[in-house]
Amino acid sequence: MLISQFKNDAGGVSVAVRNGTEAMVVNGVSSTLELAQRAIKDATGIVQCLRNHSLGPAIDIEALLSEGRMLLPISHPDPAHMHLTGTGLTHLGSASTRDAMHAANKADQSTLTDSMKMFNMGLENGKPEPGKAGVQPEWFYKGNGVFAVAPGQPLVSPAFADDGGEEPEIAGIYLVGDDGTPFRVGFALSNEFSDHVMERVNYLYLAHSKLRPASFGPEILVGPLPEDIQGTSAIRRNGEIVWQKPFLSGEANMSHTIANLEHHHFKYDLFRQPGDIHVHMFGTATLSFADKVAVRDGDVFEISAPQFGVPLRNPLAITPASTGTATVKAL
Repeated sequence: MLISQFKNDAGGVSVAVRNGTEAMVVNGVSSTLELAQRAIKDATGIVQCLRNHSLGPAIDIEALLSEGRMLLPISHPDPAHMHLTGTGLTHLGSASTRDAMHAANKADQSTLTDSMKMFNMGLENGKPEPGKAGVQPEWFYKGNGVFAVAPGQPLVSPAFADDGGEEPEIAGIYLVGDDGTPFRVGFALSNEFSDHVMERVNYLYLAHSKLRPASFGPEILVGPLPEDIQGTSAIRRNGEIVWQKPFLSGEANMSHTIANLEHHHFKYDLFRQPGDIHVHMFGTATLSFADKVAVRDGDVFEISAPQFGVPLRNPLAITPASTGTATVKAL
């Protein structure tokens, strides 16, 4: 079952659901957030909550995307209460990609980089027995809902950036209940847009490189994450594919369990504040940057996987260079 949100003819927000090829409007609910809040309050799952609502007319998601009317599949009225975060080095093959990015910076080519050490820790203890905590993964912060970009809308690379490249990932979508319990709404395709040139300069620039917009959706997959996800990441330029590569996700292709990654995020009280939404990205091993692809303004990133419905597409927009600096005024 897949859930999405779109701007309706009246200018408001409508929720759509589909369990097959046709998406239909969910009557009596004004947002995915409201739907999730009801499911928590009634102690039912999202699926049962949806079954308690009648369905309206069918919609064409691709047509709505072309009209710029598809919204993030979940959002918060106060963007500060949506957190965009993620983990890295969680997928088989991800360490070799990261290691290659930093190879030029290794003083001794015979020693393991921190990336390889972190990856090996995940291989050794990233899949603990249920109910037990395994090793913690690499973790990063991308920003709040201000940086959340709707499907079809531009991912903007700031003027000070060195680069702006895609990272095709699966994200967990969560809502924190009134008692501080995190509830998983489902999973979505995501583009964890990052500055890989900046990161390559020095690994300690990773935090800077991640403070970029991100997109997810257009649809949320309700239910457990498939064990083996085989998706495709592509870049289109003037309508033509200039780069394309498969990406793998799901626990069969990961060095950590989803439960372990969730534990190490939500173990912090900060991330269990009632009413907050979390979009937590689980990592990838596929980057066009690793294949030395130089993206251009107007290129379109396209991320798809059969289980997640409509592909996630976002054009790249590069902010013109500026010689100004951020200025602080004293009070």
